Amino acid sequence: MNDNRANVQVGVIGIGLMGHGIASNIQKNGWALGFLDHPGNQPVDNLVAKGAKAYTSGRELAAHCNVVIICVTGSPQVEDVLFREDGVLKGLRPDGVIIDCSTAVPSSTESIAKAVNEAGGRFLDAPMTRTPKEAAEGRLNLIVGGERSLYEAQQPLLESFSENITYAGPVGSGHKLKLLHNFVSLGFSTVLAEAAACAQRGGVSAEALVEVLAKGGGAGAILQRLQPYILERDNSGFKFSISNAHKDLGYYLEMTNDLNARQSAAEGIYAVLEAAKASGHEQDTIPELISLLAEEDSRV
Repeated sequence: MNDNRANVQVGVIGIGLMGHGIASNIQKNGWALGFLDHPGNQPVDNLVAKGAKAYTSGRELAAHCNVVIICVTGSPQVEDVLFREDGVLKGLRPDGVIIDCSTAVPSSTESIAKAVNEAGGRFLDAPMTRTPKEAAEGRLNLIVGGERSLYEAQQPLLESFSENITYAGPVGSGHKLKLLHNFVSLGFSTVLAEAAACAQRGGVSAEALVEVLAKGGGAGAILQRLQPYILERDNSGFKFSISNAHKDLGYYLEMTNDLNARQSAAEGIYAVLEAAKASGHEQDTIPELISLLAEEDSRV
């Protein structure tokens, strides 16, 4: 991209837990910021105080911004903000760029990219990993799909809110890799939650469980994330809901269906999350799955 930041306005749709961090770091690094006014946004007073402009529709936002970054829940929400009557595609500038940082179904992403191109714009999928803490610090991991030349042009902007960027390949590759990552990450988390629940029911001390796993094959990022809850019932380090995990595993299964790939393990993980959600715990965090699975009469 032209790195003359004073002449480039970046719009963000989805000022949630992750999107707020993205927006604040874009602004901190010198780009003019716009955002879609929405009741689901986190407080935006600090962004507005530094010059961010609120827009009432995707159409209006896109008409005033060179680049629009989307950070919403999933494919249905991405499609809605783009294709609705007053959506982004109605106001997209010639050669306007759309970057989708959401977690999405790759087949939907590929259709969206085609529609954006037909509307005269350009598209990257750039889903992220890590947590709201790293988002606030400008230290997200990004996985980017799309034309390499477009990725390279947008790299300064992407680097403003990320620590590590992996270029994955053509459009849709970013979302494919994100779903693969989340299957592994959430799969490991669910396995560990089930093991910790079994240990609790079997009278194995939490300290001994963590020590044995940490010195053996259970060591790694997932144990580090769940350890505070296993030891102290502290879920503050992994604020990822069962509902979002259920959604992401559903997207993974949809992708495996599209690719005619094996999914036996994923089906088992999905069933655990499905049961937890169905029992009214969809807003609980993944660490809290341990307590749910350990309940005396639980059959989740």
